[in-house]
Amino acid sequence: MSLLSLYSPPGWRVCSAFCIFIVLLPEAKANNLNATTQHNGGGSQCGEYTNQVMEDGMCRLVATLPQLDEQRCPDMFRCTDEVSYWLHENEERKRQIEALKETISELQEELRNHRHLIKVLQLQSEERNHLNISWTQRFHELEVHYAEATTLLHLQGTLILDLQNQLFNLTLLVKKVKRSPGCLINIVRPNTLMSAQEALHPEIQHMRTCPIDCASIYYNGVRRSGLYTVVPLLAGMPVEVYCDMDTDGGGWTVIQRRLDGSVSFDRSWRDYRDGFGDLHSEFWLGNDHIHDLSTQGDYSLRIDLEDWSHKHKHALYQSFSVEDEEHQYRLHVSGFSGTMQDSFSWYHDKQSFSTPDSGNICAEISHAGWWYNQCFYANLNGVYYRGGHYTPKGRGPLGPDGIVWYSWKDSDYYSLRKVSMMIRPRSFRSHLSP
Repeated sequence: MSLLSLYSPPGWRVCSAFCIFIVLLPEAKANNLNATTQHNGGGSQCGEYTNQVMEDGMCRLVATLPQLDEQRCPDMFRCTDEVSYWLHENEERKRQIEALKETISELQEELRNHRHLIKVLQLQSEERNHLNISWTQRFHELEVHYAEATTLLHLQGTLILDLQNQLFNLTLLVKKVKRSPGCLINIVRPNTLMSAQEALHPEIQHMRTCPIDCASIYYNGVRRSGLYTVVPLLAGMPVEVYCDMDTDGGGWTVIQRRLDGSVSFDRSWRDYRDGFGDLHSEFWLGNDHIHDLSTQGDYSLRIDLEDWSHKHKHALYQSFSVEDEEHQYRLHVSGFSGTMQDSFSWYHDKQSFSTPDSGNICAEISHAGWWYNQCFYANLNGVYYRGGHYTPKGRGPLGPDGIVWYSWKDSDYYSLRKVSMMIRPRSFRSHLSP
């Protein structure tokens, strides 16, 4: 076989004259050429061709042509078209290579941009990681604070519970003190030569450590009106009372008061027995307590009245007492004096107490508890009517039922604005040293 080696400068045209350098190489050497492209030429006459770009930019064309039948080399120029084709192909490949270089350059630039972007993203990621670490640290701090706050809250709850327990215990203690105020009962034993009434006089009883009424409290040096606890002699159990230390020298134990109609006095026998209302405003002290207080000595009764024009009058009774429940709290009242005519003692003395549920028709008509006769001239526990004059339209035509003191207006249909009933020992002397 014959081997043709052609060198073609890049600027030559295919149709131009060119220099041909023919190199005959052994057939074995042809297979070892470093060819970049291999293409079958024009049939059996033109053989095979390879081309290669050299380092100096030149193109090296190698053609391997088959021998002719006469054992001679073929005419090279018959394959000129094909050589020209390969020269053209060589130029095309060079352009493609240049284009590839530009593409590679662009890809490299894009790669650099991507690397820069990756670097930026890495920095941002590091910042986010740092921020996340900061938030994690902050969250941990908040958890610690929350745990501390929870502990403090638990401690506070424990302290509150402890305080509540202490308050409960103190309340029980106060109630216990009220039931047994810690004073000595009957520490003064009266002389056998004394009469029973003399032994019960406050001048003697103020020596014992338990006050038996508001007069005893007054003798102990207390001069302010308010709520106090006393221990009546006969009962021996403490009872809370309101003491009037201002009216007519003080020392009064208030047993009833009407001020504004805030408390209903249409009550049962049990309510009147035990007492009801608010000691600071309207109340009935309770028939049991009134009995215990009024029968431990000689007591006087004072009744203060006020009408809707703010006119004030009072009645004073030198002797007042109430029997026990077994005798229906029968009333004993006498010795009237005062700034108005008597409508109470002359008609209600020696009468038993009755309530609407006790079967007494007068109590039912009057809607109150009182010492009714047929039925009353004084009804201080009656219905509270504002304005004074009233008609019992809403309660039927059976009779009057207001807070009545008949002689005030010579009428059963005028209801008073304020009423109070209070007692103190008949022998009471104001400003007596304790």
